[in-house]
Amino acid sequence: MKPESLHIIYFSPTHTSAKIARSIGKGTGLSHIKEIDLTCDSNTAPLLFRKDELAIIAAPVYAGRVAPIAKERFKRLKGNNTPAILSVTYGNRDYEDALVELRDLTIEQGFIPLAAGAFIGEHSYSRPGMPVAEGRPDLSDTNIAVQFGKEAIDKIATTLIEPIHPLFIKGNIPYREVKPSSPAAPITLTELCSLCGECIGLCPIQAIFINPAGKIDTDKTKCIKCCACVKDCPNEARIFDTPYTAMLHANFSARREPELFF
Repeated sequence: MKPESLHIIYFSPTHTSAKIARSIGKGTGLSHIKEIDLTCDSNTAPLLFRKDELAIIAAPVYAGRVAPIAKERFKRLKGNNTPAILSVTYGNRDYEDALVELRDLTIEQGFIPLAAGAFIGEHSYSRPGMPVAEGRPDLSDTNIAVQFGKEAIDKIATTLIEPIHPLFIKGNIPYREVKPSSPAAPITLTELCSLCGECIGLCPIQAIFINPAGKIDTDKTKCIKCCACVKDCPNEARIFDTPYTAMLHANFSARREPELFF
């Protein structure tokens, strides 16, 4: 029996995870759809889901793991043997243990993952002259995501849901260790900045503010380097100059394709 309704849940600062999640949702063919955007939602109230519903849960990959702030916000989700389709989006390097980590987290939260996919999105550090998966997810990616949604809903409709047997996903347990990184953040080119405040509202962890000098500033100790403020600044006044961009461009420019698990 197909679920009665669909919840598309995502943490997606640069919109790539959301784009894939919506494409998967389109493929399910379900018409009663609700989106839950946790990107800038720091509320802690539980979000409850029934076993006759379906959840698509999507997050970006940071250093081979689920983005930590996404993981924190997903802990609000409380399933009741709720079937789930999982998706992670990575910047063309590797998703490593992110998808298996998302599987384990959603099981802990009461969901039953029945399908999962690792998709490619333009890397947060990509920039003109040194692109890394520029323009992705592209039409090929979204078409694959739609087909993935079709196949996943068919499985969900015909599978006896048994939470005892976790979905097999490529990855390692224990998960990849992520070492602390040096605090860093995008900077503002004041000659281009109009003080519109768009970047302040875009920041998932409220790290951007107007300082006493009347300039846009960023708390480096809070910044998660998602580069949402860089990608969506209407004046292109935010930049993130990191040597990792050149490394990623040099070593991870070959096109990678989505990987799917059922």
